[in-house]
Amino acid sequence: MLLRIRSRDGLERVQVGGPHVSISQLKALIESQLQIPIHNQTLSTDRNLLLAKTPADLLRFTDMSDPSRPLSSLNLSHGSVVFLYYQGERTVRGGPPVCPAGSFGRKMTMDDLIAKQTRITRQESPHCDSVSFDRDSANAFQRYVNETLAFAVKRGGFMYGTVSEEGRVEVDFIYEPPQQGMEDDLILLRDPEEEKLVDAIAAGLGRKRVGFIFTQTIMQDKKDYNFSNKEVLQAAELHAESGLKEWVTVVVKLEANEDGDADVHFEAFQMSDMCVKLFKEGWFVTEFGEDDDPKLSKMKKEVVVGGKDVKEVDNDFFLLVVKIIDHQGPLSSTFPIENRNNLATMRTLKNHLDRTKSLPFVKRIADFHLLLFLAMSHGLGSDVPALAECVSTETAVPEGYQLLIESMANTS
Repeated sequence: MLLRIRSRDGLERVQVGGPHVSISQLKALIESQLQIPIHNQTLSTDRNLLLAKTPADLLRFTDMSDPSRPLSSLNLSHGSVVFLYYQGERTVRGGPPVCPAGSFGRKMTMDDLIAKQTRITRQESPHCDSVSFDRDSANAFQRYVNETLAFAVKRGGFMYGTVSEEGRVEVDFIYEPPQQGMEDDLILLRDPEEEKLVDAIAAGLGRKRVGFIFTQTIMQDKKDYNFSNKEVLQAAELHAESGLKEWVTVVVKLEANEDGDADVHFEAFQMSDMCVKLFKEGWFVTEFGEDDDPKLSKMKKEVVVGGKDVKEVDNDFFLLVVKIIDHQGPLSSTFPIENRNNLATMRTLKNHLDRTKSLPFVKRIADFHLLLFLAMSHGLGSDVPALAECVSTETAVPEGYQLLIESMANTS
């Protein structure tokens, strides 16, 4: 669990074991991580602590004076802010020694106050140079959301591929997790065990998770935004979770062309570093009301945008456009895709193998969705990553595996 510690030096972070930790244990962690002696610390959940001028002022802040009191009793959880007052001199991590003027802190100037505020500006360039889609994979996704779902409900998936040293992302397949799509919201019903298998198969194929793709519905077409506030929040969460600076988020939507017909469009973005940072630190309001403007993200406290203190930020401030290109990757995308209405069966597997019987066996199984079907349905989970490596290196599949898969298909 991470707590944010606000002192006269600004905002710092301390890792703690969880909400069961006592105040005395928290003080010990602050001493070890921030180099402030325990006897010198006064803690409170009240921000007015930082305005104390005399020892008598400090005595008013008693909510964290009991050393045995657990953090949970103060409703402190991951991302919560605790205010810290201390005397003396210390070295802030990554900064020069801090020495206040006088015994009880120095007087704050207007420049000091402005420096403490969080400014949101447009990031100049993304970390991702471009994103290239495997044509078959991209077509399989857009065809489903267009022809089957008719863009009436949202749909999403995790993109897997590679990242070059130059920051170019190549997407070779899309994994669609269990989910509930609505007109203006997308709830991912994530299955950790399934995702472990997905990541293991991807690793065998020499690929990793590189981004997220989602659709906007025709009901959103009239809205004046690239991402809604809900979409910004979800994209920032997944970007933060990934730990990948080149992580890319792609939106697929219908747009009217000059003839009045509708075309499917792919648009790629990166969430800005500031957006991901603010999400990690818990700045975003995560509850949405019917009257909220979807093109604005609400902040829990004021930030500076364009020289003004605001609590609502235009979503576009958080988005960086990424160029889209395409390529023909080594994998096919013809096997039924997981977690859709058209569930794959043994008959599906047999039809797929019969249709591709003129190819070497390693080419017949060179489909991520087929490999996931084998891993999920028939207890081959620990063996499928080895099959994936055969696909990646284009080496012959061991005869035992081939016979087992063919016999499974023939049981249909």
